[in-house]
Amino acid sequence: MINKIIRGILTTLGAVTGLALYMYIVNAMALVDITNDFKSYIIGIIIASLTSGSMLFILSPWLINQGRNTANWIERELSKVPTVDIVSGSIGLITGLIISYLITNLITSIMPVPIFSSILSTLIYIFMGYLGIKIATKKMGELPNIQAVFKRNLLKERNAKKENQGCPKVLDTSVIIDGRIADICRTGFVEGPLIIPGFVLEELRHIADSSDALKRNRGRRGLDILNMIQKELDIEVKMYEKDFPDIAEVDSKLLKLAQVLDGKVITNDYNLNKVAEFQGVPVLNINELANAVKPVVLPGEEMLVQVVKDGKESGQGLAYLDDGTMIVVESGKKYIGQTIDVLVTSVLQTAAGRMIFAKPKALVDKSA
Repeated sequence: MINKIIRGILTTLGAVTGLALYMYIVNAMALVDITNDFKSYIIGIIIASLTSGSMLFILSPWLINQGRNTANWIERELSKVPTVDIVSGSIGLITGLIISYLITNLITSIMPVPIFSSILSTLIYIFMGYLGIKIATKKMGELPNIQAVFKRNLLKERNAKKENQGCPKVLDTSVIIDGRIADICRTGFVEGPLIIPGFVLEELRHIADSSDALKRNRGRRGLDILNMIQKELDIEVKMYEKDFPDIAEVDSKLLKLAQVLDGKVITNDYNLNKVAEFQGVPVLNINELANAVKPVVLPGEEMLVQVVKDGKESGQGLAYLDDGTMIVVESGKKYIGQTIDVLVTSVLQTAAGRMIFAKPKALVDKSA
């Protein structure tokens, strides 16, 4: 659409140019007596307009392409030049043209021959414009105020990026006890600050004081993980003592805190993940991260597994990969205790984990 509009404008300009050129030639050279031969004059105008307009209409696609290529080239070249140099060069150019204007006015008033004054004025404009650009770009180091403005803008952009990257991460009780968050922080894939709510710390303390040995060990492990993150890792850790007395459940308090701080919740709790998604709270799920970095298994691939027990359905056998991924082997119950080759039939991927369904390769070969 734009090309058609430009083509129409160029065609119109061509017709107007042909008309003006014809009228100038006729008036300058008196080729046609307009008073006595008005019809020939009109015919000449029509022919000149149509001829020049047609020429521009034919040449307009080439002219448009050349203009676009020139604009792209100028854009590429300017993108290589620092912004400071562009601004300083523009200021220098404007200054040089102003000085040229003052000089040429003086020359025009003094020099009697117009043609010489025009040529000299053009040369002065070109020279002073070039000189203004060169001086301004070379002397930019002596203009600290302008550089300071650009440096401040650059620092603001960098600080804005850092603020976006460093939003608060609220830790869930389950992810602290899990312990993998410490390894993830050590690799640098999670940036701080990490927020440890007071109610989460209190829940860990209650678990560590439990009479049940398993719960007690889990609670103490969570406290050890927190101490390690705070003392050994190079990441910012903040305690948040404010509570939400009107909210009873710890998970609901976590989501509320994340909303207050405009942060994200780090968890491996599947149910908390779903509730957070429903409430629009951003979540970083450790299990989803673990699943994302597991090797991809595609249907049709062959695997060597050890069937360790029977499955829920009749005839099924269960095997496990080193990372804990469960493999459901159809008709694999009779292979319990054996290491066999299986062919992957399908993969089920969820936030809670991944399940691989396979068939014994021996049965597949027999059916084939």
